[in-house]
Amino acid sequence: MLVLQEEMPKEIYRDSEDRNMIWQFPDHDFTLMILWSKFLVAGEERVINGTSSGTYDLHLDKMDTNWTPNLPTIDYAIISDAHWFFRPIYVHEGDKLVGCVFCNEPNITNLSVGAAIGMTLRVALDYINGCRECRGTATIVRTFSPAHFENGSWNTGGSCNRTSPLGKHEINMRGSELELRNIQVQEVKRANRAGEKHGKSFRIVDVTGAMLMRADGHPGVFWDNKYMKGYSDCVHWCLPGPIDAWNDFLMAILERQTGIVSQNMSRI
Repeated sequence: MLVLQEEMPKEIYRDSEDRNMIWQFPDHDFTLMILWSKFLVAGEERVINGTSSGTYDLHLDKMDTNWTPNLPTIDYAIISDAHWFFRPIYVHEGDKLVGCVFCNEPNITNLSVGAAIGMTLRVALDYINGCRECRGTATIVRTFSPAHFENGSWNTGGSCNRTSPLGKHEINMRGSELELRNIQVQEVKRANRAGEKHGKSFRIVDVTGAMLMRADGHPGVFWDNKYMKGYSDCVHWCLPGPIDAWNDFLMAILERQTGIVSQNMSRI
C-alpha cells in the first residue's frame, strides 16, 4: 500500500484465519479494514452427515453481516469478489428458489456463474445505496481477476508455470473472464446512476484485461497452504507481483474522485 511509504500502521485487529483485519495510521487519521465475505449476501454451506459438502445456499434478501455493520463508518468501500461462485450454489430470494449454479437438477432453473455474480452484486450495491447512515460513501468494484490454469483445472493437475507475460495475441478478449467483467461493469453503472441522487458514487478498478496477460504472476506450486498440498494456486497472485499495479489503478480513480494528486502518482 502506498500509505506505508509515509507511516507504519498499528494493527488493531486480526482474526485467527487472517481474513478480517484492521490497521490504523494515526498520523493520517486513516483506518484500513479487510472484511472477508464469500458472496456479499448471506450464504451457508450445506453440511451432510457432519461433512462440508462444497454446496452453498445464498439468500438475496439477506446480507452478509460480516461487512454490513461497518458500512456507515467507511468512506471508500472496495469490493473484490467472484471466485467463490464457481461451485454448486442454490440461490434463494425469500421463500423462492431462484435457481442453481452447477446443479443441473430437474425443475430447477440453471443459472450461469455470471448471472449469480450479477444478482448478488446488484443486491450489495443496492444495499449501499439504501444505507441512510452512509453519507457520501464512494464504492469501487474491482473487476474479475482471471485465473491461469493450463493442462487441467485446479483439481485435475492444472498448473501455471509460465515465467513471462502472455502477448495480446495469446489471450481471448471475448472469453468468460471478459463476460464476467462486463456484468460487473453494468451493475456498477446502474448503481452509480441511482447513487447520484444520494450523494454516493460507484466506480470500477478495471483489472481484467491487464491481468489476462499475466499468467506468470501466480504462486503455482510454491504457495504455502498446508491443506492443499500437491495443487497449484493459479488464482491468487504473488506479492510483489503484477497486482502491485492495482494500487496505481486505484490511486488514479481516487485522484479523479477527490482532485488530490499524490506525490507518487505525480512522478508517473
